[in-house]
Amino acid sequence: MTKIHPSAVVSPSAKIGQNVTIGPFCFVGDHVTLHDNVTLKSHVVIDGNTTIGEGTLVYPFASLGQPPQSHKDESGPTNKLIIGKNNIIREYVTMQPGTSAGGLVTSVGDNGLFMAGSHVAHDCHIGDHVTMANMATLAGHVIIGDHANVGGLAAVHQHVRIGHHAFIGGTAGIKYDVIPYAMVMPHPDNVSGLNLVGLKRSGVSREDILEMISAYNDLFADHHTMQERTEHVAEKYKDHKYVMEIINFISNDSKRALSMPAA
Repeated sequence: MTKIHPSAVVSPSAKIGQNVTIGPFCFVGDHVTLHDNVTLKSHVVIDGNTTIGEGTLVYPFASLGQPPQSHKDESGPTNKLIIGKNNIIREYVTMQPGTSAGGLVTSVGDNGLFMAGSHVAHDCHIGDHVTMANMATLAGHVIIGDHANVGGLAAVHQHVRIGHHAFIGGTAGIKYDVIPYAMVMPHPDNVSGLNLVGLKRSGVSREDILEMISAYNDLFADHHTMQERTEHVAEKYKDHKYVMEIINFISNDSKRALSMPAA
């Protein structure tokens, strides 16, 4: 049965699924949808056109669906925040809906962990199994691939893409796109190699990892242009699944340059 604490304020027009728990002093707005088995611990504020997927757990003082932090206040019923299934959203997390400049939607995938104080700004699109550590911050229009990790106090510039299985070290400032499977450590905040630990944990074979290291070295060599090196790697490793995922990421249009290894 759905359990709503007497001190909670839940709009009669909100859509509440089965076995939802809404704890003390929570606020749930008019256009909110909570799917089955969602739990709001206490003091959670959910407003706007916000949807939270089945099994997601939200801890105290999280604020989800409030208007974007923008000089152009475009809040309204068409601005959406869509949060997937089985996420863990910890204390003081903020997530905000999309704007007309970004398609009106902010989306968060399934099975993510958003640690205390992390922030997902307007028009971001977050994949599945993403971890954002304490106080990690995304500016608007950021795209994060599946299984990526963003370390504590890291900040990501607007319109940056972070590829799947990438690892961003704590306190890093990410100004440019980060290829899939890459690792960025703070100071100088450049790509510093492949996320070897993440690759091993994901079950990638030793042989594939060695091929990826070779491709990485070819891609970021100090001769020829980036386009020439990309074309060379695409031809040389055309049958290698993981390398081609990196090549396809680089080939996609982006508003930001590519993060390169430090000189």
